[in-house]
Amino acid sequence: MSIKITNGNAADEVAPQFSAERMVEVQRIINQYPEGKHKSALMRILHMAEEDFGGWLSVPTMNYVAGILNIQPIEVYEVATFYTMFNIEKPGKVVLEVCRTGPCMLVGSDNIIDHLKQKLGVEVGGTSADGMFTLKTAECLGACGYGPMLQCGKHYHEHLTIEKVDALLETFRKEHSTSSNN
Repeated sequence: MSIKITNGNAADEVAPQFSAERMVEVQRIINQYPEGKHKSALMRILHMAEEDFGGWLSVPTMNYVAGILNIQPIEVYEVATFYTMFNIEKPGKVVLEVCRTGPCMLVGSDNIIDHLKQKLGVEVGGTSADGMFTLKTAECLGACGYGPMLQCGKHYHEHLTIEKVDALLETFRKEHSTSSNN
């Protein structure tokens, strides 16, 4: 999968800004590093930006982070596009990250991934037509004895079967349909 950073209609987008309280936290993180080494705070600040600004890193968001750290935007783009943990496209309401490394693969993660691709009508990295689900794969999630498994948000779902995956999708769909109606 190739990743392309474009401004699209970025000129029309207003760069997001951290709240005053969040900026205090950002500054505290930056101050943990010596002068000239503030770029070391980049990944932590990108995680905060993703959390605060809709679950993904738009070009204006990445430019904003570059400004905070006084680094070139390309330095932010390089990190955001290298690490698969960052979303540089708007994800679905539910992001499913299926472990695809050896131990999980040996117990059927490929079957789980194939089933999700078919069920959601997407390839890995894609978002379902209804905007509900984004399917991603992940390198080892540190639960090798519990595979096949996936992570959704901060929660692990282990010892997956096709039936368990279908039940999870139904549960996620109900939870997120209800929460968007409130």
